Amino acid sequence: MEKLERLPILYKKAPQKIPSSSSVDAPFLGNGYTKVAVSGNPEKQVFHFGRNDFWRLKSAYNESFPAVLGKMEVHIPALKGATYHLEQYLGQAITTANFEKNDQKVSYEVYMSANEDLMILELSMEGKGELPVQLNLSLPGEVESAINPPMDLLFPASTKYSQTEEGIVFFSRAFEKEVDIPTKAAVGMKILSNEGTFFILQEDKPVTIVLAFSSNFKSDDCEMAVVDRLRDLDINDLASIKEGHLAWWEKYWNSSQVNIGDELLEKQYYLSQYNMGSLSRDPDFPPGIFGLVTKERPAWNGDYHLNYNHYAPFYGLFSSNHLEQASTVNAPLLALIDRGEYYSDKLTGIQGGIMLPVGAGPVGIETTRRNEIVDKFVHRYIEEGNIEDEGLFFGQKSNAAYGMVNMSTHFYLTYDKAVAAKYYPYVKGVATFWKNYLTWEKGRYVIYDDAIHEGTVGTMNPILSLGLVRMVMQTAMEMSDLLDMDSQARKKWKHILKNMSSYTYQEREGKKVFRYTEIGTDWWRNNTLGIQHIYPAGQIGLDSEPDLLQVAHNTIDVMQRWIDFNGSNSFFPAAVRVGYDPEVILEKLRQYTQNTYANGFQLNNPHGIENYSTVPNTINEMLCMGHNGVLRVFPVWSRHKDASFENIRVHGAFLVSSELKNGEVIQISIESEQGRECNLINPWHSERVQIYRDGKASEILKGKSLSFKTEKGEEILLKSLKK
Repeated sequence: MEKLERLPILYKKAPQKIPSSSSVDAPFLGNGYTKVAVSGNPEKQVFHFGRNDFWRLKSAYNESFPAVLGKMEVHIPALKGATYHLEQYLGQAITTANFEKNDQKVSYEVYMSANEDLMILELSMEGKGELPVQLNLSLPGEVESAINPPMDLLFPASTKYSQTEEGIVFFSRAFEKEVDIPTKAAVGMKILSNEGTFFILQEDKPVTIVLAFSSNFKSDDCEMAVVDRLRDLDINDLASIKEGHLAWWEKYWNSSQVNIGDELLEKQYYLSQYNMGSLSRDPDFPPGIFGLVTKERPAWNGDYHLNYNHYAPFYGLFSSNHLEQASTVNAPLLALIDRGEYYSDKLTGIQGGIMLPVGAGPVGIETTRRNEIVDKFVHRYIEEGNIEDEGLFFGQKSNAAYGMVNMSTHFYLTYDKAVAAKYYPYVKGVATFWKNYLTWEKGRYVIYDDAIHEGTVGTMNPILSLGLVRMVMQTAMEMSDLLDMDSQARKKWKHILKNMSSYTYQEREGKKVFRYTEIGTDWWRNNTLGIQHIYPAGQIGLDSEPDLLQVAHNTIDVMQRWIDFNGSNSFFPAAVRVGYDPEVILEKLRQYTQNTYANGFQLNNPHGIENYSTVPNTINEMLCMGHNGVLRVFPVWSRHKDASFENIRVHGAFLVSSELKNGEVIQISIESEQGRECNLINPWHSERVQIYRDGKASEILKGKSLSFKTEKGEEILLKSLKK
C-alpha cells in the first residue's frame, strides 16, 4: 500500500533493551516461522535468531521454554562512532540502515523472505577506500539465563558448528536428552561470490549474505536442509525471491485497510499488523509471549499463558482478515485436550470436560506441570492451594473457557463448517465441564471456588467467568447446530445461558459499577478483569439494556485503565463495545501509542506482544462492529472525522467496506462468504436504502434496522436514497 511507504518506522539509535529476559526494543523481521531482531552499534550489527518451533519441550515447571537459537554479528571496526539510522518499510517488509563516518557511508538492506526460511542481507558502501568486514555466525555459547538462583538450573543444548568446502558456515542447536519431544534447529550462512566469513567492502561492489533456517519439525535433517538450500542458491535467484516476498506482503496488506486521517494511530495500527504478520504463521507453533526470546529461559518461561496473555495479541487479526496469522493461537489448546480431560476428571470428577492450568507450550506440553523443582522451590504454591494435582491453576477454573475466545471469534467471523469441526471437540469439552461444575441454586446457576485473579481462591461468581461461561454456552449451541450434532446437549446449554447468575454491583466514586465477585474480591487496583465480561467475553454491547450499559460506562469511568500492564488490549475495545465517547477513546489511544517503543511494545511492560492487538482491534471496532450478529458501520466514531475502511471481517462471515465523509456514510459494500442473513443498523437513520446485488439494482429497504438475505459469494452494495 502506498500509505505504508509514507509511514516508515525510524530508529535513530541502536536498541538498548536487548538481550532481555522479557520484551525488547529492537525491530523485528520474520515470516511467521523464523524471526529476527536487529541490534548493535554501527561497528557491530547483531541479528538475533529465533524460531517458533524451537523450544525445549518437557512438561515440567521451569523446564520448557522457547529457546535462543543464535545470532549473526557483522563486524566493521572502522564504523565505530558512525551515525546510526535504521528504517523499517512496513509495506515491503524490508529494513534498511545507514551508517556514516567521515567520507564513508555503509548501508544495508535486509528482509526475511515471506515464502521460505531465508534472510537476505545486502551490504554496500559509498566513498573511497576499503572496509574489512568480519561475519560471526555464533551459537548462544554460554547462554545467559533469565532465571536467578536458586532456580538457575540450565538445561544445556547439544550444539554443532561446521563449514563446508564451498564456504557455507552452519550450526545447529538441539534439546534431545531428558525431554518429552526432541527439538533441533539449524542456521546456515553463505556470502554470495565469496567463501568463508571475511570480505572487503568497496564502493559500487555490494555484497549479499544469505542465511537459511530449518528445524526437525520442517525437515528430516535440518542441518543438511540449510546447507543444500544455500548450495543451490546463486546471485541470479535473488530477484525472484524478492519478487515473491513483495507479492506476499502486498497480498497481506490488501486483505484489509483503514484510513482515519491520523498518522500517529495509523502507524501504530500497521506496525502492530506488520509485527504479527512477521511473528505468526506456523500452524502448530504460535509465537510465545515475547515473540522472540533473546535470553534462555525468559520470564514466565516465555510460554503461552492461558489466563489472557496468549490470546490477546490475536484479537485484532481476525477482524483485519488475517486469518492465517490469527488461527495459530488455538493450536496449543487443541493439543491439550487430553490433559484438560485429565484435570477435569481428576480434580472435579467431571468426565469429558476440559480444565486447564495457567501455562502451556506447543504440541501438548505443559510449562507449569508439577515436578521436583516445584516441590523444592515453589512449595508455597502448594501450601496456598494454587497447585492442584500436577497443575498450577492459582485457583482459576476459567483458563480453558478463556481459550475459547479466539475459537469463538474465528467461528462467528467465518461460519466455516471446517473451522467449527476443528474446534468443536475442545468447545464441547469446555461446555461439558461448566455444565457439570455449575451449581443450580434458587433458580440460577452459581460458580463457586473460581479465582478471578491468580490466587484469590474461594470466591463466588467472578464476573469474568460469568461472562466467559455465557460465551461458552452460546458458542457451543451454535457450533453444534451448524454441525448438526448434540441436539440434546444444546437444550441444557440453552438453559444455562438463560439462567446464569446476574452480575453484581457496588458503588465507587458515587457511581454504580461492576463488582469483581459476588462474594470475595470486590475490586483490584490494576488489571482490567472487571470489564472482561464485556470484552473479550463479548456479553455486553450496544444492544444491551440501558441500565446495564450505564453500569458499564460507569465502570470504564472509574477504572480508567487505558494504559495498564495487564489489560489495555481489553479495556479499549470494551469501551468501544459499550459506546463510550469516541473522542475520549481516540485521545487515550493516542496517549497509549506515545507510550510505546519504536517496535510497538508498550514502554516498560514486560509482557511482550499482547498489546499488538490494542490499536488495530480498537480502531476496527470503532469503524465496523458486528457484535451479536448486528452490523454497524462507524458505530463509535465522530461524525466530524472522515474515515474509511476496506474488508473488515465481522460476525456472519461478512467482509465490509465503507466510507464516512463530511458526516455522511457514502455507501456500504458487503461481501457475503457464507450466504447468511445480514442485519444492519441503518447508518442513514430511517431513510430508504437501495440494495445492489452483484452490480444490479435490487430491493429497496427502509427503517432503523435493515435485514436482508444474501447468497454465498454475493457482492452487496447499499446506498441511501435520501434526496
